[in-house]
Amino acid sequence: MGPLHIIILAAGQGTRMRSAKAKVLHTIAKRPMLEHVVVTAQSLAPAAIHVVYGHDGDSVRAALEDYPLNWVHQSEQLGTGHAVDQAMAQIPDAAGVLILYGDIPLLNRTTLSEVCDAMGPEQLGLVTSNLGDSSGYGRIQRNAKGQVLGIVEHKDASPEQLKITEWNTGLMALNAKALRGFLSQLDNQNSQGEYYLTDVIGLAVEAAMQIETVSPQNLEEVLGVNDRNQLAHLERCYQTLQCQALMQAGASLADPARVDIRGEVSVGEDVFIDVNVIFEGRVVLGDGVRIGANSWLKDTEVASGTEILANCMLESATVGKSARIGPFSRLRPGAQIGDQAHVGNFVEVKNTILGQGSKANHLTYLGDSDIGAGVNVGAGTITCNYDGANKHRTVIGDGAFIGSGVELVAPVTVHAGATIGAGATISKDAPQDKLTIERAKQVTLPSWQRPKKL
Repeated sequence: MGPLHIIILAAGQGTRMRSAKAKVLHTIAKRPMLEHVVVTAQSLAPAAIHVVYGHDGDSVRAALEDYPLNWVHQSEQLGTGHAVDQAMAQIPDAAGVLILYGDIPLLNRTTLSEVCDAMGPEQLGLVTSNLGDSSGYGRIQRNAKGQVLGIVEHKDASPEQLKITEWNTGLMALNAKALRGFLSQLDNQNSQGEYYLTDVIGLAVEAAMQIETVSPQNLEEVLGVNDRNQLAHLERCYQTLQCQALMQAGASLADPARVDIRGEVSVGEDVFIDVNVIFEGRVVLGDGVRIGANSWLKDTEVASGTEILANCMLESATVGKSARIGPFSRLRPGAQIGDQAHVGNFVEVKNTILGQGSKANHLTYLGDSDIGAGVNVGAGTITCNYDGANKHRTVIGDGAFIGSGVELVAPVTVHAGATIGAGATISKDAPQDKLTIERAKQVTLPSWQRPKKL
């Protein structure tokens, strides 16, 4: 068999979704269903991936613009057979063709490899299933010897045919030259007035081509999405699989049903993840990391022994070993938290290095700062990093002590060992190992009266 070409059908609107956007753009784990299919297709290293698109076409192409795809526009939706035919002009006769669907998002690479292995010059590979409810799916017709004779669509099936439990997933693989010939023989004499791809099976049987069936490893991988209930079901199926992988890798989950993975998560041994935790992008958790309830981590690395307490948000951040974050902390992009450092209640850190063993435990904003080791940042401290036009950096040396309620007006440097008295507004560099204070004179106005509501 020649090079593998993959056709993904993604032209339909999906009227039962009751949505203005194309069905294949509805998401599983925050990624379009079509993207899930494309990623799995890429894992087979095909010569080309052809995506047949139609409804809301500009949006579909824009959502997948980062992938090397051959886009084929189906201006009229005349059925699955017609859709495949639109892509055939760019596929050589010697190629093998695998046909996938943009609304079957949980495809398993192993199953697809098996169906590709099943095809040959005189052999067609077809994925069928006896799992689950066959209602709505085309039924597989076999003879007394168990050989496949054809597929009858649910809407065209007789009461007797509807009793058949083996159903067609729609996934098939066969030689391009043979497929081209079968497509040319299709007609639309059926209840839908469409050119059915499933009729290819009957034509292949007539041509004495052997139909080799493959069964999926699990039901969920071949289920399609036609409405939002089915979409929600597959979302939970996907999350279950992801959480099972985390547990097999060494993580304990307080409740796997209440953890969402919307990206790629890798874990070390003895990791603990509490309930209602969301992971997005690429997240790496070292050995012994603990993630508290209701936390959100995106594109973040957490080193071994660190605890993220409840209700924290971490985005594009790195956290060192044996640190403590939270509760109610926010690490924004560029936050680099050192080993044994503490970031506590209602502390926000952005584009800042917080050195080893340094602490900012309460009600503090640290932005665009370089903070050394062993620094104590008092409650209510603010780095005033923005002058209305540009950002400026604050530098705090090793061992400095910043009192409560301090404003550090950048650009400014607090040298190593310096102490800043509570309530100070520091706009000039503070010298090493000295106490620096800045407070206005306290005044009481005896004649002042509090305003009264009229």
